[in-house]
Amino acid sequence: QVQLVESGGGLVQAGTSLRLSCAASGGTFSRYTMGWFRQAPGKEREFVAAIDWSGGGTNYAGSVRDRFVISRDNAKNTVFLQMNSLKPEDTAVYYCRARILTRNSWGQGTQVTVSS
Repeated sequence: QVQLVESGGGLVQAGTSLRLSCAASGGTFSRYTMGWFRQAPGKEREFVAAIDWSGGGTNYAGSVRDRFVISRDNAKNTVFLQMNSLKPEDTAVYYCRARILTRNSWGQGTQVTVSS
């Protein structure tokens, strides 16, 4: 079972950037499809971005497609989410997910707050 630890969240102003990291341990990182999800207060958890095992395939939610970039470093067992042009509606707890076949593992989340 892979363990995931997110970091990099914080309080920022609208229009600025933030980079989230998710460090994995306890599994073969390169076998996992990695993803970022977020959950705002009072809302359901939603998909943000995903990246395949090689890093060659990515997918984004429409609301972030032109602003966020997901990447991974398999040598460092880490996945990143570069968030640019942040908006107040991006405020949420951001979670990292590792997926292999039908099995999912989640991190504890990191808070991102964007002030207007």
